[in-house]
Amino acid sequence: MHVPDGFINAPVSAVAGVVAAGAVAVGLRGARRELDERTAPLAGLVAAFIFAVQMLNFPVAAGTSGHLLGGALAAILVGPYTGLLCIAVVLLMQGILFADGGLTALGVNITVMGVVTTVVAYALFRGLTRVLPRTRRSTTAAAFVAALVSVPAAAVAFTLIYAIGGTTDVPIGKVLTAMVGVHVLIGIGEAAITALTVGAVIAVRPDLVHGARGLSAPLKLRIGGELVDAPAAAPSPAPVAARSTRKVWATGLAAALVLAGFVSFYASANPDGLEKVAADKGIDEKVREHGAADSPLADYGVKDITDARLSGGLAGVIGVGATVAVGSGVFWAVRRRRAPEATEPRTTESV
Repeated sequence: MHVPDGFINAPVSAVAGVVAAGAVAVGLRGARRELDERTAPLAGLVAAFIFAVQMLNFPVAAGTSGHLLGGALAAILVGPYTGLLCIAVVLLMQGILFADGGLTALGVNITVMGVVTTVVAYALFRGLTRVLPRTRRSTTAAAFVAALVSVPAAAVAFTLIYAIGGTTDVPIGKVLTAMVGVHVLIGIGEAAITALTVGAVIAVRPDLVHGARGLSAPLKLRIGGELVDAPAAAPSPAPVAARSTRKVWATGLAAALVLAGFVSFYASANPDGLEKVAADKGIDEKVREHGAADSPLADYGVKDITDARLSGGLAGVIGVGATVAVGSGVFWAVRRRRAPEATEPRTTESV
């Protein structure tokens, strides 16, 4: 759903840029409460993983494909504020390095793919987890529903923006019907990817999933016919290996590199939902060439490498590396600093 240059006029694109900048500023402040020394590198990994999975277009209808938007996945794994920043970093890397998503439309893309998806998904996820049993299965189910709804919500948001600032005269009702219809199908794929990823991380390290905090309910005892909370057991200190995130980080990075560097070659070549609707409804009549069209990595291939498999795979690996580096740098800079431990003043005894 990357909006290219030329779909939305300059004034509305500028307003969307201001909205996106404000949302990123809020995200930077909020991420400070969600991140610390342990989770900041993991947030960079989440951004790189989303970048990799977005390269895997999957077929959803005849001649149409879809790909992960990632807002729901990021918000559930690392928190809504950090999740928004993850999507912003991914879109920035895609726009600058790979000429994917217009540069003047960057604000539109962050608003639609970042702000709308993270807000809608996390609000729905939190609402569901409040009424469902606090179990791993129900948490994964809530992630599925939240991701499913977030994609057509983004489609509605794009249609509203296009209704205000579209550069072609197209019946908005037809655009809305087409956009929501195809993105409901894409949402099913988004939901499956999100639920599988969240469920897999919860199965091994639930402590690293922001949306799964407090997953276990307190033990209840029946005394005199009434249920009361059991006394809390004294927590045993976790071993260093259990607290370490290095294994999770290395496994996630390896998975992202394999997806972007190898599996992406087998992704669907059909246009995604927005591209298909734009071509069918005439939205793309005034599309402009991307400002970074001459980038050596434009269109997810390395310039002057003729082998398509090698060119695309190398571009994917470079993209994952750049995204994890930039994302980790941003999140490390805004993380919450641990307060320095107070030291007792040294005293001398008089003899």
